[in-house]
Amino acid sequence: MSDFKLTKEQAFLAMYSFLDEYYQLTQSDDVGGLLGSLSLFLDGGFADPGVQEEWNEAVEKAMNGKVYADLQIANT
Repeated sequence: MSDFKLTKEQAFLAMYSFLDEYYQLTQSDDVGGLLGSLSLFLDGGFADPGVQEEWNEAVEKAMNGKVYADLQIANT
């Protein structure tokens, strides 16, 4: 991965944009519901207040190197 850095807010907006594009392609109800929960009010608060803590935890895990996105295929 490259060395560019994002603020927490920029990372959130990048994730939101990615999910929104995915929703536009798939019209997935699950993704649409997630986007609704992740939407922000004008004051910056989340539409679903519980999501903010989950987002903060996800950012903390990523910053501490505790997110593994490597594809793993099980041998059956």
